[in-house]
Amino acid sequence: MLRLDPVRVEMPATAEEAVALLHQHQEGARLVAGGTDIVPNLKHNLLEPVVLVHLGRAQNALSGVQDDGDHLVIGAMTTLHDISVNPLVTAHCPALADAAHHVAGPQLRRMGTIGGNLCLDTRCLYYNQTYFWREALGFCLKKDGTQCHVVAGGKKCVAAASNDGATALLALGADLTILGPDGSRTLPLADFYVADGVRNTVLARDEMVTSVRVKKAGPHRREGFAKLRHREAIDYPMLSVAVALHVDDNDIVEAATLIVNALAARPKSVRLDFCVGKKWDAALDEDIAARAHKQCTPMTNICDDPGWRKDMVPVYVHKALRKARA
Repeated sequence: MLRLDPVRVEMPATAEEAVALLHQHQEGARLVAGGTDIVPNLKHNLLEPVVLVHLGRAQNALSGVQDDGDHLVIGAMTTLHDISVNPLVTAHCPALADAAHHVAGPQLRRMGTIGGNLCLDTRCLYYNQTYFWREALGFCLKKDGTQCHVVAGGKKCVAAASNDGATALLALGADLTILGPDGSRTLPLADFYVADGVRNTVLARDEMVTSVRVKKAGPHRREGFAKLRHREAIDYPMLSVAVALHVDDNDIVEAATLIVNALAARPKSVRLDFCVGKKWDAALDEDIAARAHKQCTPMTNICDDPGWRKDMVPVYVHKALRKARA
């Protein structure tokens, strides 16, 4: 059994108090929301904070789904379970509800939060191991080492993003509200992630996500989500796919977004400009799936054959498109 090393825990009553603690301790502090990801990482000595800033006392102020006219505003501490069953989300952002429902298993969804999911640490076959295992390999670029075991000679970590909530919300064009020492700022989720697995978001150490704002579907948005994993519960994704199409009354595409995640450090946005002005039919679905297959390149950063995962890309794009059509 892996033990958790002693660490000081602070429990601020407000988001502002939490940010003040993060600002005070900088690299020595880590936020804890549901704890479903950070606690195993602490046990593996992947993180070595001086203090854990636990948001439990601030949960009420940071939770819930609010109807804001054309948008939904979701508090960062809202659990994935609550998002998956919330009538506002299921009615207006069904792909998000579906993605939340497919994260891990029911116990973890009742603890894990949407803010935590969006800020989830990247994962890699060579990183998410015990200290003994990593030491025997000589460590890696993401933690304690100087080489990448996925890309020979690689100078940038390619550990994979595996957050299903990000897949769906990127497809839906969501924005984040981020709180820091100087106040709040709004950032498109599309600008939140960077291609570096060591730290794949632009979030500063003294900032935290407080809410997500996402536009309601409306009559012309079609959206779908699909996920490849070994089992129907618990497992991290080998792929997660989300699509959002805006079509007119004649099914002519006005805009299209396709996100494929679990490939590398940043979720992949597949270029679909060619869809605009075309009729959304089975032939276009084939073209979209083919473009995704061409543009997506899985790597050996998780425990599955990358060639097989690449072949599964169009299969799961089709699954997401079928959900969107339904």
